[in-house]
Amino acid sequence: MVLKERAQAGSLESSDCLVSVEPAGEGLGLQLSVRSIVMNQFGEAIREVARETLEAAGVRDALVDINDRGALDFVIRARLRTALERAGMKEPIP
Repeated sequence: MVLKERAQAGSLESSDCLVSVEPAGEGLGLQLSVRSIVMNQFGEAIREVARETLEAAGVRDALVDINDRGALDFVIRARLRTALERAGMKEPIP
């Protein structure tokens, strides 16, 4: 899947996250930036949830920024899926 425009979803409220996605040039791969209030404990888990969601959506080249405020995995997935749909993805993510 190729992203058509920059988009975001979520908020910076407690137990939520703000996710931004934007197109990257073809062949540049995924560039994932994560900031979190629980980075030491869950930073790698947040990255893994994002990678799994992006892989399931078929996204190969994108700039992804996640600013986490203690969101659970299902919230991170939902925010990322919504941002991808807003950025021009047509097919639903499995």
